[in-house]
Amino acid sequence: FPVTIADRKITNMLIEEEGELKLVDATWWFECHEVEDRLVVDNSRTTFNARNLASPYWRAAIRYRRGIAVVTAIGEGKTIDGKNKRYFVESDTPMLLGTVYRAFPSGHYSTAVITRDSHPRFEPYHDKAFPLFLPLDADFLNLWLGPEPETHPAIAGLLEHPQIFNRLKVTQ
Repeated sequence: FPVTIADRKITNMLIEEEGELKLVDATWWFECHEVEDRLVVDNSRTTFNARNLASPYWRAAIRYRRGIAVVTAIGEGKTIDGKNKRYFVESDTPMLLGTVYRAFPSGHYSTAVITRDSHPRFEPYHDKAFPLFLPLDADFLNLWLGPEPETHPAIAGLLEHPQIFNRLKVTQ
């Protein structure tokens, strides 16, 4: 089979299901449906990032199905003087990104990375939005994965006032 967008995965995404921590590989496109034993993406809307979390579309996912993507680097882009510039962003420690996900009866998962409004440290590389970085803090991560709603003060605070917790090295 040729590689399709449904084959693009965030591997080893950490989630909690029924009180148990679990690593899953999730298609990096939230809006999918199953056909036989495969996920097929729905291209009627772009759903690899979740930004407007107040939208009814994301409400159940941000409340009940939050995950963590552990990444070593991310790619970003920005148009500067009419030219598309690409940037490779890495850190000397793992970057933890907040995600939302869907679980399918066959055991497949789909996901979107949560993004927030642009951050001053990220604006030189991408000025529209940036991924929701999570702190390397066990108590917060357990809270993030657990049953507490997104209105919990610690979760709501990070969603409202996102931070970058890593030292970033950026290469064009």
